[in-house]
Formats: sequence, C-alpha cells, structure tokens
Amino acid sequence: MFKYDVIVVGAGHAGCEAAMACAKLGAKTLLASLNLDNIALMPCNPAIGGPAKSCLVREIDALGGIMAIAADATYMQLKVLNSSKGPAVRALRAQSDKKEYMRYVRSLLESEKNLQLKQCTMTELMVENDEVRGLKDEFGLEYMAPCVILTTGTSLEARIWVGLQYLEFGRLGEASAKGLSKSLQKIGFNIGRLKTGTPSRVDARTIDFDKMIIQPGDENPTFFSFLPNRPIRKQYPCYLTRTTSKTHEIIRNNLDKSPMYSGLIHGVGPRYCPSIEDKVIRFAHNPSHHIFIEPEGKNTYEMYVQGFSTSLPAQVQIEMLRTLPGLENVHVMKPAYAVEYDYMPAVQLNHTLMTKKLKGLFCAGQINGTSGYEEAAAQGLLAGINACLFLQNKEMITLSRESSYLGTLIDDLVTKDINEPYRMLTSRSEYRLLLRQDNADERLTKIGHDVGLISDMRYEAFINKQDTIEKEILRLQNEKISPSENVNIILEKYGENIDRGMKLYELLKRPNINYEILKEVDEKTKKISLSRDVYEQVEVKIKYDGYIKRQIEQVNMADKLEKIKIPENLDYSKIVHISTETRDKLEKIRPVTLAQAARIGGVKPADISVLMVLIESHKLKMK
Repeated sequence: MFKYDVIVVGAGHAGCEAAMACAKLGAKTLLASLNLDNIALMPCNPAIGGPAKSCLVREIDALGGIMAIAADATYMQLKVLNSSKGPAVRALRAQSDKKEYMRYVRSLLESEKNLQLKQCTMTELMVENDEVRGLKDEFGLEYMAPCVILTTGTSLEARIWVGLQYLEFGRLGEASAKGLSKSLQKIGFNIGRLKTGTPSRVDARTIDFDKMIIQPGDENPTFFSFLPNRPIRKQYPCYLTRTTSKTHEIIRNNLDKSPMYSGLIHGVGPRYCPSIEDKVIRFAHNPSHHIFIEPEGKNTYEMYVQGFSTSLPAQVQIEMLRTLPGLENVHVMKPAYAVEYDYMPAVQLNHTLMTKKLKGLFCAGQINGTSGYEEAAAQGLLAGINACLFLQNKEMITLSRESSYLGTLIDDLVTKDINEPYRMLTSRSEYRLLLRQDNADERLTKIGHDVGLISDMRYEAFINKQDTIEKEILRLQNEKISPSENVNIILEKYGENIDRGMKLYELLKRPNINYEILKEVDEKTKKISLSRDVYEQVEVKIKYDGYIKRQIEQVNMADKLEKIKIPENLDYSKIVHISTETRDKLEKIRPVTLAQAARIGGVKPADISVLMVLIESHKLKMK
C-alpha cells in the first residue's frame, strides 16, 4: 500500500498542470501515466494557442501554471493571428517542437520534490462513505489518497479507427485504459462516448514546398508567459496548400469505407474541428479547403497535415494526400485515425471541478468532454489548486465568467449538457472585450499569488507593471501636443493631422494612431522606455475605454443574479409553475446561483422569475 495526498491519473496537459500545482503547494503527489515516455504528449497538432485558446494559456501563466513557460521555451514558430483586428480576437499561436516540449515539461515535473511518477493503469476507484480513498492498478497494487484527479484524456475504453478496422488503442501505439470506466459507472456516475481524430504525418523529404505558400512566423515575436526575458529562438516556416476537385472526388467515392459514415463509431465528434470528409460533405459548395503543412520538430522530417483529419482507410488516405499540390509523391509516415473514448459529462461536477457525488474526486480535461491541450491544461491547474485547498479545509476557488475564459469554460461544462467535444471559442464569452490575452495577468495574478503558485518576486513585478501602465495613462491624459508642420508631416503618412492642441490621450484614441506613432511625434514619449507589453496595454485601455466601460456595466447587471443564491435543499420536484423538463434539468445540475440557473439550456426567463419568488419567500421563512 502506498500513501499520498493527491493522485493524478493521466499525464497529458491536464495531468501535468494538476500534478505540478499540487506538488508546488506542498501535497505529496503521485502522477500515474499509461506510458511515462508520453508525458505532455501532443498527440494531435504540435501547437499551442490560437483564437480563445491563447487567452487560456495566458490565464494558466497568470495563475502559476507551466504551459506558457514550456511553449515559450520550445517554440519553432510564434505568430499573432488576427493582428489587424481588435484586441478581443487577437491570438498568439506557437508551433512547438513536440519532443522538446515533452522533455521540458518532464524535467519540470521531475524537479519537484513532492512529486513521484508511476507507469501503470489505474483500474478501480476505492470509495468509502461517499469519499475517495484511493485507487487500484492493473496489478492489484493499492494507492491511498484523500484526493484523486482524473485526467484520462482519450484513453478510457478507447479504440482507434482506420477505415472499417479498429484497434484497442487510446492513441496510435498506446494501449486503451480498461477498468476505470466500469468502476465509475458502478459508483453511479454517468459515462458517455465521444470521438475525435488526427491527421496523417508525412515525410518532409517527399514534399515539394515550392508548390506551396510559405507561412513565416512574426519577425518580432510575442510570448505566452508574462515572465520577462523569454528565449529568442530560430523560427521555422509552415506551408499552405489546398484540396482539389480530385481530393473531393476520392473522398465522396469512399464514404462507405468511413466508420463514421458507416455508423460503426457511436461517439459524437467535434463540430468545430471536422474531418476532411465532413468538410467535403457539409460544405459541398466549397471547391477547395486550406491545408497547412507544419513541422513536428527541428530534428525530424515528420510533418503534420493540419486540416486533413480523417478515418478513411490507409490506402485511400495516401491517394487523397497525393492530390494536394506539393504532395504528389508524399510518403505517409503515420496514418490518420479517429479515436472514440469514454467521458464523464461534467454536469456531475461543481464549479470547483470536484464531483457532486464523491468528496475528493476531481476531473479535468477530455474526461469532462472538452477538446484541446489548452482547455485541458487550464482545467488541470484549477483542479490541482482546488484539491490542495480541499485537503487544507479551505474554501475552493470558483472562477466567474467575467473573470476569465477558464471561468466561462467551466461554467459551460457544469451547467450545460455537452454532447460533443467542447472547444473554447471567442464567441463563447459574452465578456470577451474584458477577457483579452493581453490582460490575463491583471485579472488573475493576485489569485495565483494568494494560492501560493506565484512568487512574491513575480507578484511585485506584476504590481510594478500595473503601476507603470496607470502612470503612463495619466501622463497621456495630462500632456498636450501642439500642431506644427513637422508633426503634421509625420501624421499625414498615417492619414491623420491636427489643427489644434490636444491631449496625447485624445490623439492615441484615433484609429490610425498607435503608441509607436506617438513616439514619432512626441519627444517625451520617445524618451520614455516602456516594454512592449506595457505600452500595448496602455494603448488598448485608451482606445477601447468606452467599450470596456460599457461591458463592465453589463457585468455589474449580471452580477445581481450571481449574488442571488439558491437554497441547497430546494426541492425542484415540488415547483408546480415550471415544466417537468425544466425541473429535471435544475435537479440534475443543481445550480448554485440564479445566474447559473439562467444559463442552463432550456431554462426560460419565466422559470427564473418563479425561482426568484421562491427564493424570496424562503428568505422570509428563515427570518
């Protein structure tokens, strides 16, 4: 028998964040993996970030997690997407060196004195009096702990499909995890089935890159971590090609060989990351689709075919790939495949990510029905933090929708019936102008410091940064620029001019003017040495001041419903003025506040009014 404070099952991105957080916070932690050589593996795209996801990575960093630091240390390319658009939709994306990323994360884990690694398959959850007691592995060994965090990814009872043929794998070359699903069902948890997939990997030596469009990284890279002095590395390009009419013809002619279209796969796939078969059928009017060819690492010829996920037979895959410009003679190193796996719908969790049924059991990542490394890592970090707070009998952290994308993600998971892999999108947040990637530190660093994952030194640097931003905004509000021939010559290059004296703050509000241009026309601004992350924050706060204030007003209005708590013992079955369907949903999810109840799918405004009256009457009875 082995004793721990916390056991984390699964060493993907959720598991690594959870285990690292627990160990750093002083808990004796075990991280159990099916294969220790696959710690922090990127089984699909070797990339971090992108729209909405980059916000999650920045939030992980602000809370004291490791994903941003690892991405900055191992990137092959850094690129800001949507750079010409507003700050709410700008997104940093890193093409990572897959093996280097894994080695880097493993070295962080192995350097933690409170953390042990173990290669095994956990098959049974041990429970007593509705509390977790530990786990058993495939050899019958017992591991005791009052806290267990399940981060099992796509491994539970998994099988992968290539054409009409399947293998009992969670990922190509890694065994399926057997037993734990049945153990969870025996305890009384509902288990569902989902599906995802990954494209082929191809040999760069057999690709004609001259037929493709090069996609370089940014000349002056932006980084994920708010830590200073991130490493400057050589950047490697990605490449763009397209499907052709011949590609689409081959796909349509072979749909009967697809396990999805043949009905052999019962799990629901991700709507926002469809297979190439789905793209061709669902968007039949589109004659072509973008396909990106991306490197898997500096020291390998293996390339990732982004946008070409499929479960068609291996021979058909080769035929399809060879219809893409530049891939006419391509060698396929690994076939694409679909994977279906068990998951545990997250309506069975609280906002802390602890299950409602069992004290001490937390779930994070794809077991909750999500898709993506960033979504998994963010959940893992919060689950790890809350597991330690639970052990210390302290109040656990719940993040609100207006505080973070992570708060939005968790609120969606625990209040809505998710029947497809959930992917974080910018559009999922009603407060996206407040939840930008550039201000994640402003929103969450204090929480990370209060918990104990952000050091005093780093917190002091954060406070100094915020102070610098506020002082610079105040300076721009007070200092004027006067019209002159020289000033207007410079401004006219950017389609602007001034005919009167104005505050620098007012000039910076103009759409064609940014802080760099301000340096050109104002000598004092030029002499002030501010880091890019500081003056970009200054610029965003000034340019979008009116919009930000309006969104804060929306938050304040929504906060009124968030403050109305629903009694824990409310018997929904006895509420006669709402429908049976609504009663069932409220009973299943048991929202904590009226605002959470309002976000449950199918709950109508009239239902919220009935609940409000009942809550008020309950308060009167308590007096």
